[in-house]
Amino acid sequence: MDVVDLRNFYAQRLGVVARRFIGRGIRARWRDMRALRVLGVGYATPYLGLFREEAERCLAMMPAPQGVVRWPSSRPALAALVEEDELPLTDSAVDRVLLVHALEMSIDPAELLREVWRVLAGGGRLLVVVPNRRGLWARMDTTPFGYGRPYSRSQIMQLLRETWFTPTGWDEALYVPPFEGSLFLRSAGAWERAGAMLASPFAGVHIVEATKQVYRAIPARRERRRLVPTLEPVLAPSPSGAAALHFVADTSE
Repeated sequence: MDVVDLRNFYAQRLGVVARRFIGRGIRARWRDMRALRVLGVGYATPYLGLFREEAERCLAMMPAPQGVVRWPSSRPALAALVEEDELPLTDSAVDRVLLVHALEMSIDPAELLREVWRVLAGGGRLLVVVPNRRGLWARMDTTPFGYGRPYSRSQIMQLLRETWFTPTGWDEALYVPPFEGSLFLRSAGAWERAGAMLASPFAGVHIVEATKQVYRAIPARRERRRLVPTLEPVLAPSPSGAAALHFVADTSE
């Protein structure tokens, strides 16, 4: 999606509701962010404001196909347009990484996560917000969560493990249906409480926390044997070669 469409969604009433409930799930995972360096990848600016006054620094990096908008609007810019597989940061540069509207939109999710692994410090944490494949929000293209590739719980867990992360926490949000009707918006809080209490599998998004594997196992590779072809004997010229050939000819007759 274009960054303008994402910004317009969060300016609408349904976007405000989504921001409130997803932000609540993010904040429940990351309570104390003092003196930490936080990076948001994708379109994470609606949620980075939770930590901007508390963290040492907050940065927003938006993928080139999506585009970038100024953030924050009234202060020096902290947002940049980047290639998602080449983040302009040194190794182990940040303590926390927040992925929102990033993984499901990525052309190569595994490569994106490996780049996040590189810039994340040892012991750092990753928080991923992705659409739930079984949820109603992933089936409606009236919101950003209806675009890209949604994930089931097992799919996102497997992807994180394959890219050197260890999942440590799991939450869900957006049990309210993605409709603009006043009835649904007024009762959004009741929908969220009921869905969480019943452990409904039809939430709109997964909120997954993972830690960086500093010492990861490298699969052993069997050494490939080099095949050497068998050499067949050949006749080499010698001073007596003519006589030897003559002798063979005589015996064959």
